[in-house]
Amino acid sequence: MKTRALSLAMVLGLSVPLYAQTPEDRARAAAAAARAKSADSDALLDNYVTPGMAGRSITTIDSSKAFTPDLACQKTATYLELLAQPNATGDIGTLSISRDSDLDGSFDEALMVPVVTSGICANGIISCTPGTWDACRFFRWDTATSGSLKLSEVELTELAGCYCVNNSCGNNLVWGNIASVLTDLGGGVVGALTTADARIAISQASIDGPVIRYTGAQTTSCTAQSAVGATAYKSNPGAISSDASAAAQASSVFQALAASSTGTGTSEVSRSCTITRQITQDEITIEKIIDRVAGGYATSVTGSDAVTFLMGSPSDNSLSGGSCSIFDFHMTLRVKDSDRLRQVLLTRFGADDWAQIRVDGELLGSGPQTWTGTGLPPGKCEKKGAFYLNPALDLTSRMTQGDHDIWLRVAVAEGGEAYAAIDASVDTGCKTSEQLVDTCSGYGANEACRLQDEVVDGVTTFRSGVNTGLSPLPQTRVFGTGACTAQVARDFFLRERTYRCTIDLGAAAEPDLSRGAYIIDHSAETLLADRIANADGSYSLTTRSFSMPDRGSVSACEPICKTRKAEGNTAVAPDGVTGSKQTDPTGWDYYYRTCQDSNVCPAGDGEELVQGCGCLDDFPEAAVMMQTVRLGGADMVCTSTVR
Repeated sequence: MKTRALSLAMVLGLSVPLYAQTPEDRARAAAAAARAKSADSDALLDNYVTPGMAGRSITTIDSSKAFTPDLACQKTATYLELLAQPNATGDIGTLSISRDSDLDGSFDEALMVPVVTSGICANGIISCTPGTWDACRFFRWDTATSGSLKLSEVELTELAGCYCVNNSCGNNLVWGNIASVLTDLGGGVVGALTTADARIAISQASIDGPVIRYTGAQTTSCTAQSAVGATAYKSNPGAISSDASAAAQASSVFQALAASSTGTGTSEVSRSCTITRQITQDEITIEKIIDRVAGGYATSVTGSDAVTFLMGSPSDNSLSGGSCSIFDFHMTLRVKDSDRLRQVLLTRFGADDWAQIRVDGELLGSGPQTWTGTGLPPGKCEKKGAFYLNPALDLTSRMTQGDHDIWLRVAVAEGGEAYAAIDASVDTGCKTSEQLVDTCSGYGANEACRLQDEVVDGVTTFRSGVNTGLSPLPQTRVFGTGACTAQVARDFFLRERTYRCTIDLGAAAEPDLSRGAYIIDHSAETLLADRIANADGSYSLTTRSFSMPDRGSVSACEPICKTRKAEGNTAVAPDGVTGSKQTDPTGWDYYYRTCQDSNVCPAGDGEELVQGCGCLDDFPEAAVMMQTVRLGGADMVCTSTVR
């Protein structure tokens, strides 16, 4: 009996170490439990999102504890229900949508789509003549002012991700792909509704035959109004800065961080700037070169580049001088662009009886006899008639930039008149002005700033501080309108830059990193060296043995496999169904799947194996594909007309 008891005691005593878990075992068990609840999107929806939105119980990873969150103000089992049924032509003839708009558990809004659905887009539908791709109309999911769902007719360019589903593109496309058809239709509807009312969130979608149902909840606002404060930033992003500053001032946590040594030390800020080439093309008229701004009685434009300025009192006997009177006439000509003055001439002047003509006070002519003084003329005032001279005197050199006074002085006895004309010939061609506005010069000259990103005329030349090697080709652009246009070729027109600048926010001391540097420099794989500062400023040096536990072995990679599935091209473009433009509209969709135990590839329905389980690396192939698309896009040019 004692022998049996001793044997039992030994077995019980040995059972603990035989079944004790190592840290690695516990880590693997915890990882497996975490993957079971959050390995993919379906697991996250089933274990966390759906129960959280619906107010049901959620358990911890090890299922040891459970709690019921309250994430939404209102809940509903079914927020939206969409029914889609195709007809004999392959078009969706019946498309009905029911909605619980007030989240009270019952449908209160219904929409029966009044047209057949021949194509489906991410944000709308396409309706054509049944069974064909003719006479197509394009509709986008939208909401009315009241918030109800509606369809708005738009251009195809306002829709995205469109494809054909009726018999013109293949047979039985709707029933054969009912899950994806319902998901695409429902996604467009839900997108329009949640965009209009940001409070609504969709937590789950379930498909039952030709019906898809969405579970929804009101998550972001507990008010009856659909407006959510945060959505205001979409239309006014500039308000974020001021609101953030106000929130920071009221936050004790922020103030504590701001007052810390890190907060008062150096920091980096982002600064954006541009270098813009501003080119203007102005049409130069006569008035922009020379103009009569005061005096005179008329301005006569005699051509596109010629003008005559008239002064005096030319009507017969319009001046009454008695025995002899002096009349002064002044005209101010303003020269605005002297470089465009070709010629200015004093072409004609005269009077009944005497006249003098001066420019800026300088006497240039008189008649009918010489008259140089400022008093009465030297001879008899009454000349019994008028005189007129045509001197064609060149005034161009006198017409400098600014105002010039033309002075006609007349002496008249009894009745008389006076007249003077100045002709100007100008260059009224177009004027091109160019200016380089550089708001980046300050950052570029600052040693504390470095170039982070740069986009030159739409081409990214710097990204995250690294030169991409790309540069834009020289461009030729047309400036001006009407008859005044010019083609200007330059190496660039707009540079958009972002700099990262280091700024000093305070006088806090830099952290002492010397201890860490000592440990790194003096330690080895089996020896840990340390340097500890003492209160008196001295240092104590220590060393001790050091070893890492066995980390075990891990696989070189997570085994994956590659499969493919034949799919017809039913995508839609403005010119029609793209598959109809191809020699063979059937292509391949490729899938990468995580292998199961024993290296089993979990291929889906209709898929065939391309590469078995292993450490697959298709990065070179992916890089070639992306580069091909990029280069193809660079060669494409969009025009408003067919070419």
